[in-house]
Amino acid sequence: MRKASEHGDSVDGARSVRTGSRGRRTKSTATTVAGGGGEAPREKRAGNAPRRRAPAAAALTPEEMLRRALGAETPRSRALWARRGLSLRGPLDRTTQAMLLRQLYLAYFETRRFERAAEVADQVLSLGVLRDVAHQDAARARQALGDIDGAVGHLRLAARTGPASRRAFHLWTLGSVYHLARRYDEAIGALTRAARWGTRDKPLYQGHLAVVQCESGETVEGLGALIDRLSEVPAGQGYGRFVLGQMAYFDRRWGEAKKYLEAFVQRSTSGRVAVAIALGGEIEAARRTLASLPER
Repeated sequence: MRKASEHGDSVDGARSVRTGSRGRRTKSTATTVAGGGGEAPREKRAGNAPRRRAPAAAALTPEEMLRRALGAETPRSRALWARRGLSLRGPLDRTTQAMLLRQLYLAYFETRRFERAAEVADQVLSLGVLRDVAHQDAARARQALGDIDGAVGHLRLAARTGPASRRAFHLWTLGSVYHLARRYDEAIGALTRAARWGTRDKPLYQGHLAVVQCESGETVEGLGALIDRLSEVPAGQGYGRFVLGQMAYFDRRWGEAKKYLEAFVQRSTSGRVAVAIALGGEIEAARRTLASLPER
């Protein structure tokens, strides 16, 4: 399963995310004398009057913690900033809270702590915002846990509750889960609906549908035209290379199949860990197809 961010992205303490250390305070900058580089002169104190303390720098806001979590380079630092943002006292709007929780979800997912990731996704769902994205995340964790029916349930809800502009994407993701589980009839049904709803990415959905039909033993006419159409649109990049490679294999275009599948595996395994984990089933399928290609 891929991240929703591909089409418009999608990771301790899920039950106690409100606890944690407070945000760091930034250092105040020294006031300089106009036209010079030294410190401003101190005012003379009368008698034993106490020194005036400089006002404390403002604490980091939840939004700043979210920004740092989004830019974190490791799952550990992502989780750290997310927890700090969630632990701050005071009101926290639900959208910011949901986005902080999603960063915590990603941290768990990237470290393969899928049960905890699923718990955090459920917390996001309870907030009632970003519902289709949260269902996608929950489905990804459930799929990683081997709970295919749980993943399917979340993806059906994502398609039902998300905006019409993302319905095709959710149906396509549902079809890909069925595909990897070799539940071909259900995959064909979901991908047919995705292709019907699709607009910009319709060639990807049509191509994936053709791949599943071929795997299920059906004869698909016009594979070459589908390959040409997908290869000429942006959807043919990224995940599209997996679909192109599989279509080329069934069309006996061995050189193209090798080129597309090797590019898909390379890209999927050399980027973010979450992507490699989410696309684990597709990476394995691509490698099987590559191993079955006839030697030239």
